[in-house]
Amino acid sequence: MKKIIYIDMDGVIANFDKDAERLGNPHRPDKYVDYGNLELIPGAKDALIQLNKDFDIFIASTPPWDRPTVWGAKREWLERHFPWLKRKLILTHRKDLLIGDILIDDSRWRGQPDFKGTWLWFGTAQKCKNWKSTLELIYKNYK
Repeated sequence: MKKIIYIDMDGVIANFDKDAERLGNPHRPDKYVDYGNLELIPGAKDALIQLNKDFDIFIASTPPWDRPTVWGAKREWLERHFPWLKRKLILTHRKDLLIGDILIDDSRWRGQPDFKGTWLWFGTAQKCKNWKSTLELIYKNYK
């Protein structure tokens, strides 16, 4: 049985920060970012293709509660960039309730530290600075 990996969207596979910078980094950029047109994070496409071969991967994302159109925009973005994952999208504000082996996320505000498996804090100095180092860590320690 393959191990289960949950992967966050914004800041992990979708370049949320670049669009927020384009907007001038407003307070609460989640209220303004164009989720349907975010660029891919460098290395994300190849990383998910690789992980999909060896793990059961899901996308776990937290859409802004007060922008319901973003929920559909996230699904459409995922289908455009990762069509094989379009039915593996989980929208949740409680990532600690997910059941699996690994959670790759760049935030700690939605229950990530309480995830029952291993939480890999993407984009930090925790050996998960980018997709290259994150893949190395996963294949060395969790495969």
